[in-house]
Amino acid sequence: MKSLIASTFFFFSLFLLSIFTSNLPSAAADVVTDRDGDALMNGGTYHILPLFGVRDGGVELAATGNETCPLTVVQSRTSKIFRGLPVIISSPYRIAYINEGLILNLAFASPPSCAPTPPKWTVVKDLSEGQAVKLPGYRSTVNGWFKIEKSSLEYLYKVVFCARSGGTCGEVGISVDDEGMSRLVLTEEEDDGIIVEFMKASSLGV
Repeated sequence: MKSLIASTFFFFSLFLLSIFTSNLPSAAADVVTDRDGDALMNGGTYHILPLFGVRDGGVELAATGNETCPLTVVQSRTSKIFRGLPVIISSPYRIAYINEGLILNLAFASPPSCAPTPPKWTVVKDLSEGQAVKLPGYRSTVNGWFKIEKSSLEYLYKVVFCARSGGTCGEVGISVDDEGMSRLVLTEEEDDGIIVEFMKASSLGV
């Protein structure tokens, strides 16, 4: 019986190790840079700014549907000058800088008081707009992680979400609802996502 338990534990440990190591950044992965050309710091606070073919400003929170607290991640409708709410970009790996393809947590640095803690971005499925980026609080949340990938344009990037189950990934894009709200959603087609740049939150007040 002890040998069976030991064998089971051994193979389970190998399974966990394979998951951990398969998502480590490769040595060839480039460091993600902000609009100043500086490497993104692990745990740093940045504005995420959508570019090209989309309107308005940075990303923020809004209450949609039956939400009594703003849980939906949207692009600001205020103006292109508004940089949105600052976002903490962090990885569970103990490294100084953010590399492309690295497992990430994205969390608003200054969410409303009613928002769940920690205010991390999640993806919720089975919604009318598809799979939407929201804060925690929905039952149909997809278990997974975000990462940053290089776009076809130099020094500009795509934000991608990968589901833990099945390993499928989708780019974060924008879906405009009937009220003109630009919601962040997962796109179904490659290269349909938004292209973004990152700006240090200290560079300019919101």
